[in-house]
Amino acid sequence: MKSKYGVHLIIFVFIFIIAYGTTQNPFTVNYIDQLKQESIMVTKMQDPLYEQIAIEAQKYEKPPIDAIVDRVWKAVPGYNGVQVDLEASYEKMKKQGSFDKQKLVFREVKPKVHLDDLPPTPIYKGNPEKPMVSLLVNVAWGNEYLPDMLKVMNKYDVKSTFFLDGSWVKNNPKLAKMVLEEGHEIGNHAYSHPDMKQLSPSRISEELNKTNEVIYATLEVTPKWFAPPSGSFRQEVVDIAASLNMKTIMWSVDTVDWKRPDPHSMVQRVLNNVHPGAMILMHPTSSTAAGLEQMIVGIKNKGYQIGNVSHLMDESRINFGVTLD
Repeated sequence: MKSKYGVHLIIFVFIFIIAYGTTQNPFTVNYIDQLKQESIMVTKMQDPLYEQIAIEAQKYEKPPIDAIVDRVWKAVPGYNGVQVDLEASYEKMKKQGSFDKQKLVFREVKPKVHLDDLPPTPIYKGNPEKPMVSLLVNVAWGNEYLPDMLKVMNKYDVKSTFFLDGSWVKNNPKLAKMVLEEGHEIGNHAYSHPDMKQLSPSRISEELNKTNEVIYATLEVTPKWFAPPSGSFRQEVVDIAASLNMKTIMWSVDTVDWKRPDPHSMVQRVLNNVHPGAMILMHPTSSTAAGLEQMIVGIKNKGYQIGNVSHLMDESRINFGVTLD
C-alpha cells in the first residue's frame, strides 16, 4: 500500500510541476497578460463613456505635416499633428462617469518626413501652420544700436537668432558675448561679408569655417544656421554649408532697415506682411532700434509667438490648436 501511495504522490507532484511550469513560463504569462489587456480594452470600448470620448476625439484630431521642398518657398519644416489620447482621457473621466471635454488628454504625432530628411535647400520660412515668427538679426556693423535692441527683446522675453560676421566677432568679443548671455541664438554670417555667390568653393569653405572657428573660440558655440550676406548664394554655397552641418537661412519679411526708413512706416510694412512661420530680416540700425518695441508688440497682438530659428524650425506644436471653451 505504501508503495501505491508513493507512486500516486510522485505522479501528483510531477503533474503539479508540469502545470505550474506551463502557466508560469514567460510565454504563458505574457499571453495571459495580453488576454487580460484585451479583455479590459473590450470592457472599455463597451462603456458608453469611452465610446463618447472616441467620437468627440475626432473633432480635435489634426494630421501631422511632412517637411517638403516647395517650388517657391524651398525647404519648409514639418509640423506635429495632434490626437486625443483615448486611454488617458478615459482614466481621467471614468471616476465621475461622464464626458468632460476639459479633461481630454492630447498627444502630438510626428510627421514621417523631417527637415533633416530633405536635400540641402535654403529655408525662407517656418511651417505655415505654426503661429510663430522669428527675428533674424544680421550683424556686421551697428554696434551702437545693439544694446538698445537687446534691452527691448529682454523686456518682452523675445529670443532671436543673431547671425554674426566672423570679423565682427573677432573685433567685438564683448558685444558678441552680451548677445549670447541674453539668451539669443548665434548663427554664421560669413567672415568678411562677401558676395558668396561669386566665391570659389575653397573661399566659400574658408569664409564659413573661419567664422565658425572664431565664434567657437569666443563663445564656445558652433552655429547650425548660416545666413548669406545680402542674401546672395548659389546651390554650391548651400551644399558646402550643409557639409559643415549648417542649414542656409533666408527670410520671408524684410525690414529693409539698412535704408534707414521711418521707424513707424517700417513697422507697419512688417506687420502688414507678417504671417505664420515668418522670418523677419533686420540689422542693428537706428530705424530698427527705434521701431523694435512697436514691432514686437504688434506681432504679439496678432497672436504670434516669437522664437529663435531653432524653435521655429522645430516640429513641436505651439499649442494643440484646440479650443475647448
